[in-house]
Amino acid sequence: MARVTVEDCIDKVENRFELVLLASHRARQVSQGSQITVDRDNDKNPVVALREIADETLSPGDLKEDLIHSLQKHVEVDEPEPDHATSLVQPEAASEEAPAAEEPADEGISFSSMSEEELLAGIEGLVPPEKSDDY
Repeated sequence: MARVTVEDCIDKVENRFELVLLASHRARQVSQGSQITVDRDNDKNPVVALREIADETLSPGDLKEDLIHSLQKHVEVDEPEPDHATSLVQPEAASEEAPAAEEPADEGISFSSMSEEELLAGIEGLVPPEKSDDY
């Protein structure tokens, strides 16, 4: 095959720097024994990687995902989050059935119905932390 250039690959991967990252990652995969998808023709691994990208035998998106995965040290597993809406509804329903004696008498303010003035009054009542000379 004729010599592969960056211009042959730039229409597949728009950013030249990303192209270099993807081709180098693919060249490392080839050197570690991964199957190549084009004829080698006595080419070195970086040239084979560029030819694979230019011929679109490998998806640049898949290469990018594989590169990102190989660089991650901690891989998060997508787990379904617990449904907080149902857990919030259930305590309110229980509080309607139960008497209101469980609430402290000195807290007459509910956060759901707090006005801006009440919030500012509460913030003004806070004491700032003491400054120490340890700095």
